[in-house]
Amino acid sequence: MAAKSAGSALDWGWNHSPATSAALVAGGAYTVATAGTVTGLPASHALLVAGAGAVAQIGADLYQHRPTGHTAARCAAWLTAGGWTAIVLESHTALTWGAAGWWAAGTAAGMTLARGLVRAEATARTERHQRRLQKWANKQAGEWHERLERLFRLEGHQVDGVRPWKGDVGYTVLVTMPSNTPELPADAVRKLAVDLRLPKGGGIQILDGDTYGQTLIRVTAVDVLAKVVDLPDGPEDTTVTSIYDGLPLGLKPDGEEARIAVVDECALVVGQTGSGKTNTVNTANAGALRTDNTVVMHIDVTGAGISLPWLHSWAVDGTANVPLIDWTADTIEEAHILCDTVIAGIAARKTGHQDLLTEDDKLTVTHDLPEVLVAVDEIAELTPGLLRKLDTIVNTGRAVRVRVLVCGLRATQDVITAAMKKQSRVRVGMRVSDPEELSHLFPTGGGRINPKAAPYKGCGFYSSPDEDDVVSDPTAFKGYRIKPKQIRALSVAYADRRPQLETVFLDTEPALYYASRWGRILPRIYKAKQLAPTTIPYTAMDVLYPPVNEFTGIPITSSTEDDENGNGGPRVVAASTATTPDGPQVRVGADLLTTMLNAARPTPGPSSLDDSTGIQADFGRVIQQAGTPQNRPNPVPQLLADAHNAVVAAGGRMHTADLAALLEMEPLVLGAELGKLLREVDIERPGKGTVRAGKDNESKLGYTAETFAAAIRAYNLRDGQ
Repeated sequence: MAAKSAGSALDWGWNHSPATSAALVAGGAYTVATAGTVTGLPASHALLVAGAGAVAQIGADLYQHRPTGHTAARCAAWLTAGGWTAIVLESHTALTWGAAGWWAAGTAAGMTLARGLVRAEATARTERHQRRLQKWANKQAGEWHERLERLFRLEGHQVDGVRPWKGDVGYTVLVTMPSNTPELPADAVRKLAVDLRLPKGGGIQILDGDTYGQTLIRVTAVDVLAKVVDLPDGPEDTTVTSIYDGLPLGLKPDGEEARIAVVDECALVVGQTGSGKTNTVNTANAGALRTDNTVVMHIDVTGAGISLPWLHSWAVDGTANVPLIDWTADTIEEAHILCDTVIAGIAARKTGHQDLLTEDDKLTVTHDLPEVLVAVDEIAELTPGLLRKLDTIVNTGRAVRVRVLVCGLRATQDVITAAMKKQSRVRVGMRVSDPEELSHLFPTGGGRINPKAAPYKGCGFYSSPDEDDVVSDPTAFKGYRIKPKQIRALSVAYADRRPQLETVFLDTEPALYYASRWGRILPRIYKAKQLAPTTIPYTAMDVLYPPVNEFTGIPITSSTEDDENGNGGPRVVAASTATTPDGPQVRVGADLLTTMLNAARPTPGPSSLDDSTGIQADFGRVIQQAGTPQNRPNPVPQLLADAHNAVVAAGGRMHTADLAALLEMEPLVLGAELGKLLREVDIERPGKGTVRAGKDNESKLGYTAETFAAAIRAYNLRDGQ
């Protein structure tokens, strides 16, 4: 089912210029004259219609306060058209050359007159507006001169101008300060706000001007941040844009639009629960998807919440013929595949597009060579291995236009990695309760931010590089509100402009799993729900699942990749995957089986350890790790090994209650014992200990094979293994 095209709709609006309107009136008069000659229409009827039109014109001009001369000219045009029609009806000469000539001359004169009158009136309106504005500015300048003198006892100062803001929400006062008082006192903001009786949400901001001695006083007279501002979605607001234009987030207190630049920079969005962070991410999605040169990918392992609204029109309704989001990683395993593909794509672009880097050391984004924007929500839920891969993307993708937008609850080190924070020059902080949160987020100016300046839901602060690549101080803004219904409508409008990744990006080993991504993802996020026919081209193929490293639980997308510590783990040489009615089936070849068996065997060599202190493995899984009381007290390592084996057998993730039942222990006792083991070697569980596992993929307290594997490696290193 093809998506509906917004461009094919007919426009029934009266979008005519003054000249075409005059031509239409003249054409109507000629039609009446021709038809009236045949039907015997009395000439008096034409005069009656012309008189009624002139009277109506007088009323309209009086209502719009048009000049008297313009009203007289329009009335004369009506009477002239009526007089010509009456003469033609009386003499039955509508189809003669003489009548047609006079009609053509009158039409040309009417079109010229209409165009001239409209231009003159537009000029007059502009002049009247300028006069009113100048009168208002002069009055404000006088009042401000007196106010500064009265409140601060200034002498010799000069108010150079007052400029109103867009939307009549405030204005800026330019003041030249006297030499003996170069700046206003510290309590000036409070005194000015009280003297002006500004409403809550309004305020005063005092800035330095372009030269020393100049002061800008910005007065916010209307509380823009308190309003609910819907994302504009009219025809003029959905035209094709470019990622170079930036992504709109909302409105600043002065009514101007808040935009962030993500072509060269990564973005960091933080905010506490209920602050409007997810809405801000969806607004950024809307801005990126409005372009025709950006591919958007998502990582959200808590249920693909930021993707589902944008996929609904394609996957469920069938009104969009392509998925708006190019790839959605809804699980840890899928996120590994996505990150591996992006990392390989970055390397491929650097070597494959060298001929495009002659004028600049960075690629120029086009529809055929789009930017890749990876939006990551709930980053605290990701494992350390994924965070390291995201750090690689952040650190290496700038030149080839691969950028990351990271979202978290806090900007502290336990949530955001150092690389993400340092490389993200675009910062967005939604409503917080503690000023220290903003101080952590913004490198400069954060200490002067007062959270009370953005107290409402959907408010926040942002900083982004400007056109001169200078990062601005944090500025308050009110985010646009975007609802699921609006997202679905925009999905249809934006579907036909979605770009595709180029061959160079996809000509890598991890990209082997790119084509069948939706065959893996859709059954998980929509379960048994009926999918639209528009998904068939993306799912009617063999679904490929990469083999999994059974020791770490991480998908292996490359035959040459090392394990995460660079030590070289079990290599997967050959494996293929197909889809059957019972689910994905992995067929392991002889080379793969030999590799896994060799990895499980102990490495021969000189060692003082006997079998009681060694590690036995079966297909990469630790099955026994006993020790003597002197160097590895029991049952601690044994419990860790048993838990690791159980989690690996369950697929790499397991809830604490299920693991306890399998090990025949109480959940609280098991959690306490495993917690001691992990703390002993300084291993922390990602995502505050919550994992998605089980038949319903619920998020509960649990463990991952990766966590246990890291702990076992730490014990080995500590004990000299």
